[in-house]
Amino acid sequence: MLPIDSFQGVITFVVAARCNSFTAAADQLGVSKSAVGKSIARLESRLGVQLFHRTTRRISLTADGDAYLSACSAAMEEIGSAESGLGPGAREPAGRLRVDMPVAFGRRVVAPLLFDIVNRYPALQLNMTFSDHLVDPIEEGIDLMVRFGELKDTGGLVARRLARQRWAICASPSYLARFGTPQNLEDLTRHHCIVGHRRGQPLSWRLRIDSENIRFAPPVTHQIGDGEAMMLGALAGVGLCQMPRCLFEDDIQAGELVEVLGPFEPEPVEVHAVWPRVSHLRPKVRYVVDELVKLFERWE
Repeated sequence: MLPIDSFQGVITFVVAARCNSFTAAADQLGVSKSAVGKSIARLESRLGVQLFHRTTRRISLTADGDAYLSACSAAMEEIGSAESGLGPGAREPAGRLRVDMPVAFGRRVVAPLLFDIVNRYPALQLNMTFSDHLVDPIEEGIDLMVRFGELKDTGGLVARRLARQRWAICASPSYLARFGTPQNLEDLTRHHCIVGHRRGQPLSWRLRIDSENIRFAPPVTHQIGDGEAMMLGALAGVGLCQMPRCLFEDDIQAGELVEVLGPFEPEPVEVHAVWPRVSHLRPKVRYVVDELVKLFERWE
């Protein structure tokens, strides 16, 4: 454990680094410029590295100083998040929330919900990323993920099922006019298919045959690693595409996409909220998860 007086040096360092000035840091902290300099010197001595480049006119962070500032800032934000979970204001989400979600589903479904939440709670700050590949939330510093499908490795993570979503295979009317409407799986050999991929390998489709869910490898015409781009391909008439049906819903209603191979629709896919296991669930994470649950309850 660090000595108690070491923490004062950390605070002094962070303030000085953000001000780019020992003088300005001294004014903020209510101490002398000499006291700031001595505090930073003691910290550098304890760490065994130089944190600042110093000249007679200015200071700037060294590479070690920049790395240490990132670590200290993250630690101070964690302390702030813990404090926000205590007291009468604990029920309201606040602070920075890092959310990662599938590209198409995140943009069309989750992002609008998050924007509605921050309109109600302006103290909540979003950092949203969109990815269709697997990520490690602990390593990437992500507070909350939304993911489809089975969760095989949840070590150090907590998962909560949000909903079950139907699958659909769709194509544009112009595509079906050119290539015909497939009636069975054998027909797919004469069709263009849009598939996703992971680690360079095409992803199979989920289908149901004779009451059994199977993985089916369609002929790969277009391999696209972005769910939104896959949907744009289907809308552009370049092929058949399988996605969660909720993403196609508006386009089907508008007549821009047509659902095909309905008798082969598989069991619905599960949607989960996933977050790192911590000793206390932060209010901002708990609130957003609860709002996601309410949203999906209206869909089921």
